Amino acid sequence: MNQKFKVQLLEEVNQFLGSLNEKARDKIIYNMRKAQIVNDNELFKKLNDNVWEFRTLHNKTKYRLFAFWDKTKKTETLVISTHGIEKKTAKTPKKEIEKTERIMTQYFEAKK
Repeated sequence: MNQKFKVQLLEEVNQFLGSLNEKARDKIIYNMRKAQIVNDNELFKKLNDNVWEFRTLHNKTKYRLFAFWDKTKKTETLVISTHGIEKKTAKTPKKEIEKTERIMTQYFEAKK
């Protein structure tokens, strides 16, 4: 199967995944890999012009990994996942979106 994009996890995502139990972590990784192959809003959803989220529901707990796109290389598209949360409210917390945008700005500044 063809991947539509590659995913790069920043350190905070690795720490978040490491803090979860094995089954939750495995489901999140499975859904992330599946999102690379199929277009499904239940797995990978656009939150605003820049910020997306990988979505996982496991044992009635909603997990979100926030991400943004890096399309600067013409040969491959990269999705950078910045951090993760256990979602406890209906709406995605604004501060999490803002955090992703801050990290994205720093990322592109560092790339220059």
